[in-house]
Amino acid sequence: MEIVTIKSITAYHRFRGLPKPEHPLISLVDYSLLQFPDGAPAVNMVMDFYSIALKRDIGAKLYYGQQIYDFDEGLMSFVAPGQVLRIERDQGSPTGGSGFLLQIHPDFLWGSPLARQIKNYSFFDYSIHEALFLSSKEETSILHIFESIKQEYHDNIDGFSQGLIVSQIELLLKYCERFYNRQFITRKISSHQMLVKVENFLNDYFSAEKHQEAGLLSVKTVADAMNVSSDYLSSLLKQLTGKNVQEHIHHKLIEKAKAKLSVTSLSVSEIAYALGFEHPQSFSKFFKMKTNFSPLEFRKSFN
Repeated sequence: MEIVTIKSITAYHRFRGLPKPEHPLISLVDYSLLQFPDGAPAVNMVMDFYSIALKRDIGAKLYYGQQIYDFDEGLMSFVAPGQVLRIERDQGSPTGGSGFLLQIHPDFLWGSPLARQIKNYSFFDYSIHEALFLSSKEETSILHIFESIKQEYHDNIDGFSQGLIVSQIELLLKYCERFYNRQFITRKISSHQMLVKVENFLNDYFSAEKHQEAGLLSVKTVADAMNVSSDYLSSLLKQLTGKNVQEHIHHKLIEKAKAKLSVTSLSVSEIAYALGFEHPQSFSKFFKMKTNFSPLEFRKSFN
């Protein structure tokens, strides 16, 4: 399927049949103005700007890769520049919907600390099925910020406008970060089920010695096995355990290494290769960094 590249917010408005944006680098779109006509083909889009959406009942499915989400409830999603987004019309569903779509071109953030810091908000790399569900109170807070942004660029384009709007965007992102942490906590059952799945996967993986053939286990491999994105899984585990996915993998590696050093006569090189390291020196450096002992020093402590 052909990918449509949309380089500007003005081009997006034109593509969706919307009026020209009031500001070329930032726009707040009312979802009720968007139309998804019956029979319209599915569209894969890559946009050169950030999109932050609060949606409800838009009558369409959105895909990231093989993941799908039906937007029948109020929730938020985040798309960074360069990500592929697929929109497919739900046949027979009402068009439009409710909610807002905030579009921010990176040039709007130029010269502000947020231009660099926005990349630290990992939810821009979450898959679409890892959207943020809001309580009524949280939704009211988000809508208030949206309205403040719109009012500022609608009424007061002057020397203060950009700074004030950037501050509102930063406030919005901080609230979303807080609400995601709340979501990890309040959905304890599903979150802890995910933790159990990760632990079982790591135990099975290392018990089966798969790393000997496949090399060092990657965060992406674990996340793919859980059917979630790497950033989402790391954020969830960090909230639950204080350790991200990489740290969980490293913990299992050290456990396995200690067991081999203490109960087998394998050489350090043999253990390194068995654990998936390409070079014994890399294993020794890793082990020393994690335990403050070299592999041989650790082995001698058991003699």
